[in-house]
Amino acid sequence: MNIRKNVVILVGGVGGAKMAVGLANILPPDALTVIVNTADDFEHLGLHISPDVDTLMYSLSGLVNPSTGWGLEGDTFQAMEQIRKYGGPDWFNLGDCDLGTHLVRTHLLNRGLTLTEITQYLCSRLGIKQHLLPMTNDQVKTILDTDQGELGFQEYFVRERWLPAVHGIRFEGSSTAAPSPEAALALETASLIILGTSNPFLSIDPIISIQGISERILKATVPRIAISPVIAGKAIKGPTVKLMTELGVEPSPVGVAEHYQNLLDGFILDKQDAALCDKVEGLGLRTAAFQTYMASLADKITLARQIINWVEDSFG
Repeated sequence: MNIRKNVVILVGGVGGAKMAVGLANILPPDALTVIVNTADDFEHLGLHISPDVDTLMYSLSGLVNPSTGWGLEGDTFQAMEQIRKYGGPDWFNLGDCDLGTHLVRTHLLNRGLTLTEITQYLCSRLGIKQHLLPMTNDQVKTILDTDQGELGFQEYFVRERWLPAVHGIRFEGSSTAAPSPEAALALETASLIILGTSNPFLSIDPIISIQGISERILKATVPRIAISPVIAGKAIKGPTVKLMTELGVEPSPVGVAEHYQNLLDGFILDKQDAALCDKVEGLGLRTAAFQTYMASLADKITLARQIINWVEDSFG
C-alpha cells in the first residue's frame, strides 16, 4: 500500500493548520486533502465568516500571521476602529485584508455557489495546490451548554474568552448534514486518515458528527491515526484540557485516545508522555511518541515526516 498516495487529515484551527503545513511540505500537492471544520462558521456584520477554513487557507499559502497562527501577516485594523466609533460589535476582530476574504465569500454564496466551490476558488487565487475542503456545504453550528446558558462557538471562544464552564456540546444541524461530495470521495479513496492536532471536542467532533463522514472513517480499510493535542497534562493551545475536565474526560492523551478509540488504529503522543504508551496500547491502538509541539516550520516538517514514516513501518 502506498501510504502517501492520498493522505486525508481532519482539522480545525491553529493546531490542525500546523500539522497540515508540515504534511504539505513533504507530500505532493495532489496527495494531501485537508477536511476542515465549519461548525465555527457564523454570520457577523452581514458577512459569512469561516474562521477555520481561513486559518488553513492563510497557513497553506504562507500568508498567516506567525505570531497568532490566524489572520493575515501585516494586516491592519482601520475598519474595526471605525466600527468601534459607531458603537458596532467589535468583539470579533477582523483585519482589513481579512475582510476582503469574507466579502468575496459572502458575495459568492449569495450568487448560489457552495462553500466548497468558493473555498476551491479562493485557494486557487492564493496559489494553494492542496485540496482544502469544508466538511459540508450544509449549516452545522457548535452550541455549548455553559453556566451562562447556551452559547454559539464564537460567543464562547472569542467574546467570552472560553471562561464559562461547559456542561455539554451539541452540533446543531449535524443529523441532517451531508459531507461535501469532495470530502466524501477523499475519505473513500484515502490511503491514510489522520485526526489532526486539533481540539477533539470543538474541532474534530463537529466533523465526525456528520454521519456520512464518521461512517466512511469507520469503514475505511486504510490506517486511521490521531495525534494528541495534550502534552504533559496541558493543551498545546486553547481550552482542550479545561473542556476535558469539565466534561468528565481524563485530561491526558489517554483520555483523547479513549474519546476517538472506535475510529482509530494508531495514536501519536508527545515524547513527554511516552510513559503512557502502554495505556494507549491497552485500548488496542498502535502507538508512538514524538515531539508533537510545533514551534517552527522545521518542527512541523519533522513531525509530519516522522508520522508518515511510522505509519509506513507499522501498517505498510
